[in-house]
Amino acid sequence: MADDLGPVADTLEIAGRTFQSRLIIGTGKYETYAQNAQAAEAAGVDIVTVALRRVNLSNPDEDRLTDHVSPDTYTYLPNTAGCFTAEDAVRTLRLAREAGGWDLVKLEVLADQKTLYPEMEQTLQAAKDLIADGFEVMVYCSDDPVYARKLEDAGCCAIMPLGSLIGSGLGIQNPVNIRLIVEQSRVPVIVDAGVGTASDAAMAMELGCDGVLMNTAIAEARDPIRMARAMKHAVIAGREAYLAGRMGKKRYADPSSPLAGLI
Repeated sequence: MADDLGPVADTLEIAGRTFQSRLIIGTGKYETYAQNAQAAEAAGVDIVTVALRRVNLSNPDEDRLTDHVSPDTYTYLPNTAGCFTAEDAVRTLRLAREAGGWDLVKLEVLADQKTLYPEMEQTLQAAKDLIADGFEVMVYCSDDPVYARKLEDAGCCAIMPLGSLIGSGLGIQNPVNIRLIVEQSRVPVIVDAGVGTASDAAMAMELGCDGVLMNTAIAEARDPIRMARAMKHAVIAGREAYLAGRMGKKRYADPSSPLAGLI
């Protein structure tokens, strides 16, 4: 995707599909669907994730997301926000496929209302059931490398560990585990949840993640459209820094100019 920083040299590949942007945003908590559309444009995203239980996609008597954020322009990624069992999550995505033909989906099965932490046994079971049913599953999970490996072995097309609790804005709390997941994974790793500001997104990308998914960080910013632009640049900068390879950390000063040959 070209912008004022120049063209991004590499693309994001998920389940055989190519995307120019490594940033994914949600479609909840915005004041209006129109504002959501402005944020998506400012962020330069290709994918928007849609909470099927929480947005209006079909009722013509109410304002619809599809009237503002067009599925012809953006790839819709249906998700199972609000599901607390594998059975509910699988049923929700099967209904989504019948309604919109979507087979690339985001799975999340939550443990409780207070933390919205992923219930990993139920998540793994739902992933296996959905993959057996022909879905391409991007999966929200804990930052546990063992479960991340199990989900990949089950056939998930992207692993999406949390940075911190959904909607918390606390940033990445466990960079060591995120890095371990990145190092072991053969599919894209996308930090999902907890990003609060641009430096959090850049950090995720500098750890080697393939992308970042966020919603609240943009929707609840004082100026969501400006924050959307900030997040776009943060993801690009973090990715470029990762590819460039940072300098090593040193215990003592190292002068920029050589000391030898001074007068």
